[in-house]
Amino acid sequence: MPKNAKYVIVRTSSAGVFAGYLMHRNGQEVTLQNARRLWYWAGSASLSQLAVTGTSDPANCKFPVAVPEVELFQAIEILTVTPAAQKSIEGVLVWKK
Repeated sequence: MPKNAKYVIVRTSSAGVFAGYLMHRNGQEVTLQNARRLWYWAGSASLSQLAVTGTSDPANCKFPVAVPEVELFQAIEILTVTPAAQKSIEGVLVWKK
């Protein structure tokens, strides 16, 4: 990832929640790289807490595989993730069926 890319959590109005590297933003249009959908999280009361402290219950989180790039429309919240929380999110095993 480029040195200046921030790791963020993005909540959209219809596509759900994603964590990844913010590459581009134009209004409510956001492009993330190396992004995981945060389908279900446990061990954190809110996305705000997840962005600051990560999850205390990674075994019960459902974060599918990261995609190389995703374009999101209707982003309604972008949270900067702390290094500790990023490590926690990236440490969650890939959820798959």
